[in-house]
Amino acid sequence: MTPSASTTAAGPAPADVAVGPWHRAWRRTRRRPASAAGAVIVLLFIATAVCAPWIATGDPTQGDWKQIRKAPTWAHPFGTDDLGRDNFSRVVWGARISMQAGVFSILLAIVVGVPIGLVAGFYRGALDQLIMRLTDAWLAFPFLILAIGLVTIMGPSLTNATVAIGLGATPAYIRLTRGLVLSTAAEDYVQGARALGAGDLRLMSRHVLPNIASSLLVQATISVPIAIIAEAVLSFLGLGVQPPAPSWGTMLNAAQQFLETAPWLAWWPGLAIFSLTLSFNLAGDGLRDLLDPRDY
Repeated sequence: MTPSASTTAAGPAPADVAVGPWHRAWRRTRRRPASAAGAVIVLLFIATAVCAPWIATGDPTQGDWKQIRKAPTWAHPFGTDDLGRDNFSRVVWGARISMQAGVFSILLAIVVGVPIGLVAGFYRGALDQLIMRLTDAWLAFPFLILAIGLVTIMGPSLTNATVAIGLGATPAYIRLTRGLVLSTAAEDYVQGARALGAGDLRLMSRHVLPNIASSLLVQATISVPIAIIAEAVLSFLGLGVQPPAPSWGTMLNAAQQFLETAPWLAWWPGLAIFSLTLSFNLAGDGLRDLLDPRDY
């Protein structure tokens, strides 16, 4: 029996078997262990934020004058702050605040920026020029300076800081969405749907937006750590979360005067910010590669 006949009788070779999407995703994930580790750490932080009432060892706002600036012990794994509050509990509850500010601010930027960019890229013309010139003027203000200015006007609070960060990130999503729409709207399947009588709303919602959603998702995972750092900066400056509510930024602000006598006050919130933002960036890079149709 010839080799070709045996191959035909036994079926296609393993290399010729179609690889399913889940198998392909698992194969890509195994090639990027750093991205997988980043995703796991992000999930751990999310679980910590959700389960903060059960993970925290005490009340994050309740002080104990007998435990002021105590070094880490079994009773207080992260030590205590200048008011005798348990640092571990404050870091755990601070994760909820940071995740809330990071995620909801980027959701706001997506909700506002994506429809504007979609309309600008789809209709083009004078409307596109008007929207993009306004967006360019918006981008003329540095992101953090704009957020500080907005919070100063609205008043310091977590909600206002979240809104300010979201509005500061909106122009980037307008420009990104417009660019993606310009390239997607020129594809044959969009032109074919238009030739078959599909209206503008159907074209945008059924043919354009679903095909740019993966790129927007990747951008969101990269933008969240920037928003988390922005919230920490605003809280550090006293424009975000107000004491005694726990926030990594306010914890760093309080720790700066005790760096020599009680350095652990700055270790844990600083390490939490570093770990979460790095993990989000690693996970975003992995998600971008995972959703890349050119990578097989």
